[in-house]
Amino acid sequence: MNKAKSAADPIALPAGLPSVDRLIKDNRLADLSDRVGRICLVEAARAVLEEGRRSLLAGGRIDPDGLVDRVAAHVAAATASSLRPVLNLTGTVIHTNLGRASLPEAAVEAMAQAARQPVDLEYDLSAGRRGNRDSHLEARIVALTGAVAATVVNNNAAAVMLVLNTLANRRAVPVSRGELVEIGGSFRLPDIMRRAGARLVEVGTTNRTHLRDFEEAMETRPALVLKAHTSNYAVVGFTEAVPEKELAALCRRHAVPFCVDLGSGTVIDLERFGLPHEPTVQETLASGADLVTFSGDKLLGGPQAGVIAGRSDLVARIRKNPMHRAFRLDKLRVAALDATLALYSQPEKLAETVPTLRALARPLPDIRAVAERIAAGLERAAPDRWHVAVADCYSQIGSGALPAEALPSVAVRLTPQFGRSKMGKRAAGRALRDLAAAFRALPVPAVGRIGEGAFWLDMRCLETPEPLLDRIGDLDWPAPP
Repeated sequence: MNKAKSAADPIALPAGLPSVDRLIKDNRLADLSDRVGRICLVEAARAVLEEGRRSLLAGGRIDPDGLVDRVAAHVAAATASSLRPVLNLTGTVIHTNLGRASLPEAAVEAMAQAARQPVDLEYDLSAGRRGNRDSHLEARIVALTGAVAATVVNNNAAAVMLVLNTLANRRAVPVSRGELVEIGGSFRLPDIMRRAGARLVEVGTTNRTHLRDFEEAMETRPALVLKAHTSNYAVVGFTEAVPEKELAALCRRHAVPFCVDLGSGTVIDLERFGLPHEPTVQETLASGADLVTFSGDKLLGGPQAGVIAGRSDLVARIRKNPMHRAFRLDKLRVAALDATLALYSQPEKLAETVPTLRALARPLPDIRAVAERIAAGLERAAPDRWHVAVADCYSQIGSGALPAEALPSVAVRLTPQFGRSKMGKRAAGRALRDLAAAFRALPVPAVGRIGEGAFWLDMRCLETPEPLLDRIGDLDWPAPP
């Protein structure tokens, strides 16, 4: 009679492979077993032994001494976070695909504290009853922007949708044709308006919209007038837009709320950093807007959030919308946004305390110094037929902020020297893609960009060279053709 299989060892193992039980009892896995527990270790051992069994049955060979290392690797893969830190060397400071703004240290600490223990998120300690999570943020937003009231949701798209659904469900909303924006991920303003229940009334033309166009739109008896800041593109040439003060005055005459989707969340004058002027929330409210929506990340430099600021009666109606609960912030983002907003009480230190603003204000000599050290390390490591150089370039702010503006920066440029023939150009293109993949395969992936026949590593967002310099030896350089 065959011996019954062990519950821990359900697979038939060829000769040369240990049992699951024997493998996990190897002394080299003792510490790992204490950290992750027996179940995780058994699952990893089973996976490794199944791979070995298949290899042996296919005529391959295995290294019995390497099984322990493979089990440890399986455990590491199973327990690792799917989110990995990366080095943003793309030249886009606020990169949507890389998580946008890096949080200030004060925000990180506030999130950690809120994560570790209960907090008074929706509890009024003085009254001993349920409170409102907006109470942790509203006073700071009001003081910073000049609004009368404010509420916060999980992103600016949600903020726009909530405003429209609350104030304009099944009613007309005039918008200039030149402001019917589409942002990343195929987010289109007309689609959001339709989902929110609002009826879009297109006003003017793509390049020119006049006040009389909005005056004619008042015949539709609109619920509100929406102005969308075209933060991710610029229309140049023969153009005209209605100034916000004039549009606000028209809306007041007709008792129609005027809402501005400002998007990028600028609350300070960017000219102090040598950047062109970007409309601020304060200026927009002062021009007569009844509501302004903007991002908590992007140029504000905090966590992903959407802020609705303006008239108290309109904000109160928005808070009563059942969708407000669906879009609310959790305690971690409330803590992070609160800590970020607190930093704005010391505006002279923002270029030090807010990473996004620090990157935008970074002196060019500092960027060049990092680029030169990285270039020196790469030049020593690069195989033949790769040319390494420090090169001037331009960064961009990203995430829809000042799309037509470029920031002078410095990059390390790697160029393959594979000849100018048609075959050489194809080989160079493959080599550039392979090199970009090799940088992304580093223990801390480095994400650059390919352009103008080279691979570029923009150093604006790399404050010190060590995170990349220490890993240059791990690079798997593409073989020459």
